[in-house]
Amino acid sequence: MKPFRKNLAIAIDGGGIRGVIVTRALSMLEAKLERPLHELSRLYAGTSTGSIISAGLAAGLTASRIHELYLQLGGEIFRQGWRTFFFPLTRFRYSAAPLEQALRDQFGDMRMKDLWKDLALRDIVITAFDVLTNETCFIKPWKLQYQEWPLVKAVLASSCVPTYFPPLDGRYIDGGVGSYANPCYLAAYELSFCLGWKPEETTLLSLGTGRSPNAMRPGEPERIAAWDWMEPVLDAFLTSASDQQVRLVDTFFSKLDFRRFQIDMDEALPMDDPAAIPMLVDYGTEMGKMILTDRVDGATKIKPAKARRVPK
Repeated sequence: MKPFRKNLAIAIDGGGIRGVIVTRALSMLEAKLERPLHELSRLYAGTSTGSIISAGLAAGLTASRIHELYLQLGGEIFRQGWRTFFFPLTRFRYSAAPLEQALRDQFGDMRMKDLWKDLALRDIVITAFDVLTNETCFIKPWKLQYQEWPLVKAVLASSCVPTYFPPLDGRYIDGGVGSYANPCYLAAYELSFCLGWKPEETTLLSLGTGRSPNAMRPGEPERIAAWDWMEPVLDAFLTSASDQQVRLVDTFFSKLDFRRFQIDMDEALPMDDPAAIPMLVDYGTEMGKMILTDRVDGATKIKPAKARRVPK
């Protein structure tokens, strides 16, 4: 693994329980570095489960501790009950109370502005979508409108996946609803234009939560029913939007030491299945090996075409 540059930023995708992949991989990275990541990085960006991990790192938790919490609490947060069995007759599948309590146990009364108080100036970008204003919110510790927000509220706002959890305050839902399920471009923008870091002095680690295999076989799209298009279309949207963010960073921040890591899964794993945790740990181990050997995701290998000279 190449050494990190002077500044280190970490961006983490959404994906529910599949955050186990990222926490396992980052635990392996910490073991290799023999230092907790919160001592090395001062900028984090996260969406949904990525906001949970990012907030944990920004608050001073080690990646290994966050990984333990995912393993311990995954079954409690995604515990099946009457809402799950009667869905879609119910408005959402899970109560947000177990997740909120788990976050309060770790973050207490910490507010967003508390990350910006000391000389370290820890920055974080948490995405959420406001359905009342129809816009993505970029929740940061130095933005006046969010400074008094509890860190728990910011993370809950980003994690309220529609149909899985109820909207927060009747308006905020998962930040991945827009274009930022992968927040790597937000991290690149933040470090360059808000923090003033020089890209040539910065390493940006971007971690995905697993890429599902192709959902259809040749000829199948011609035969499926109209309602069966929902899942493949949604998956195509999320995958395309995620890869688009990678290409934006690769194109407009070429001086960054940008490392995108993503794992190809053998089967589609839902974001709310605790029974998949052992398999997710294995995928996380593989991603950890990718990080330690600089085997970046293939999407980052797409380079912009060289400009052609226009004849006079």
